[in-house]
Amino acid sequence: DVQLVESGGGSVQAGQSLRLSCVASGYSDGCMGWFRQAPGKERAAVAAHYTGTATTYVADSVKGRFTISQDEAANTLYLQMNNLLPEDTAMYFCAAKPCANESYIYWGQGTQVTVS
Repeated sequence: DVQLVESGGGSVQAGQSLRLSCVASGYSDGCMGWFRQAPGKERAAVAAHYTGTATTYVADSVKGRFTISQDEAANTLYLQMNNLLPEDTAMYFCAAKPCANESYIYWGQGTQVTVS
């Protein structure tokens, strides 16, 4: 079974940083991403990283502030979030998929990020 476990969320003030981690077990394809969902809003893609093609995607809303990376040896996905803004407040989810899939099929439980 595939398991994705996120950590690193918390409550910070605007302008501060957090680093989210997602440890994957039972999965090693390397096609992973971060999504977030704020109260009353739809889930939105934040960033994605595909190791096989060395492809990275970062949403315009966080470009220049957030960086996604993967440690293949540790099966861990990271999201470095700098200069956090109140509008970044959301539940952040790690996701993974078979690289041939269009949609993500594996999801973590989420980690809360609150920026005040």
